[in-house]
Amino acid sequence: MMNLTRRICLMLILLFPAGLFAQDKPAYRLFNAQGKEVSYQKMIKHLQKQDVVLIGELHNNPISHWLELEIVQSCFLQRKIILGAEMFEQDNQGALSAYLAGKISSKGLDSSARLWKNYKTDYAPLVNFAKENQVQFIATNVPRKYASMVSKGGFQALNALGEEEKSWIAPLPIPYDSQLPGYQKMMTMMAGHATPNMPKAQALKDATMAHFILKNWSEPQLFIHVNGSYHSENYEGISWYLRLAKPEIKIATIATVSQKDIKKLSPENSQIADYIICVEEDMTSTY
Repeated sequence: MMNLTRRICLMLILLFPAGLFAQDKPAYRLFNAQGKEVSYQKMIKHLQKQDVVLIGELHNNPISHWLELEIVQSCFLQRKIILGAEMFEQDNQGALSAYLAGKISSKGLDSSARLWKNYKTDYAPLVNFAKENQVQFIATNVPRKYASMVSKGGFQALNALGEEEKSWIAPLPIPYDSQLPGYQKMMTMMAGHATPNMPKAQALKDATMAHFILKNWSEPQLFIHVNGSYHSENYEGISWYLRLAKPEIKIATIATVSQKDIKKLSPENSQIADYIICVEEDMTSTY
């Protein structure tokens, strides 16, 4: 019986090309800004030398979320790190800190903070890593209602906020350059529906995230921040505000893109970040 089994296996090997048994089908490819494929370890070696790493994700992409945790774990082996994320708003810092300190349960965090709908699958692993390893986790984003105020009434709407409310946003007045390509693109993409205040709401988020990164970062820590790719692509957004406040700060950016063919980075996706995670378009989404 054993000899018969071996014969069958040998026949299958001879009949079918080896490529059918070991096809190259990676879940993602990693490129540098110039579109050259690079290894994960080479990227990590570079990230560990920075002050701030901005990981730009596609919010519903499982590869983004998996790699975020992998990057955090890899950097933690070599550096003292601090974490932060767009997904947590600054007025929820108290609840987040209480959870990290073991003062409230995960259920208590869920009832105390405005968690994103994909928190349990996509962001809880990062938060729990911070909890298990006594790593600070900063809620960097502006409370969404204030972004909505700016979208409707401009930056001047923020002047009516009380002192406590102002402590949850970047210091006023908010620096703003309407000519930055990212903000210009928002107006173009929403042609006919956009108002001049809409990019200002985006800028408020970018400025606030940059503010709380710098407020909580100090040497020799490495601050790893998770945000939507649009907030840090093309070295704008959060990165622009970080450099405005601290020109000498060392920043590395990561963007996530999807393509039909990931063997080569498309020209439009090059130069948008120091590293680009390229995922196939048909990748399963988390929501």
